[in-house]
Amino acid sequence: MRYEKGRKDESRRRITEIAAERFRRDGIAASGLAGIMGEAGLTNGAFYPHFRSKADLVRESLGAALEDQTNLMREALAAGGLEAVLAIYLSAEHRDNPGTGCASAALLPEVARQPAETRDLFAQQLEGLIGELADSFPPQTRDPQGVALGVYATLVGALQLARAVPSKALSDQILSAGAEAARTLARTASDAHSGQPA
Repeated sequence: MRYEKGRKDESRRRITEIAAERFRRDGIAASGLAGIMGEAGLTNGAFYPHFRSKADLVRESLGAALEDQTNLMREALAAGGLEAVLAIYLSAEHRDNPGTGCASAALLPEVARQPAETRDLFAQQLEGLIGELADSFPPQTRDPQGVALGVYATLVGALQLARAVPSKALSDQILSAGAEAARTLARTASDAHSGQPA
């Protein structure tokens, strides 16, 4: 049976969305194609008209998740700058819902083991996200790109640590400490360049 193009495109989008959520929630290696296709309401055989391999699905779903993350960061920055990003990114809600959260925090160790094409795509998306963050800093910020990298690395690391510990009290403390560290990094870079005391 042949399907019209719109239906095929919709099926591909659905597979990609489900895969992106499952990969972030359960991990790439632990997410089988059968489970993804079943959740999409499709058979295993329906996978291959859309993707050549699981690696292709990983690349496309990772790219979509990272693009969503960049859009969310852009919206948060427009609404309230770095403080809005910190409030959303280092929140209990984000910590407790990895399936719909930041792909970097959920998948970095596995991304590092993906084929070069996937890692290249990740690097391109990361550069775009860092650029959005760097552009939001005050004009006097010393090395905004470097500061943005440091801030984002702090956010990702804090979220990963907060998810890893079983104690909610310690997890909350990690989120709070990560936010304060990110604030300090951004503020120090701006103050040092402007000649203000840090």
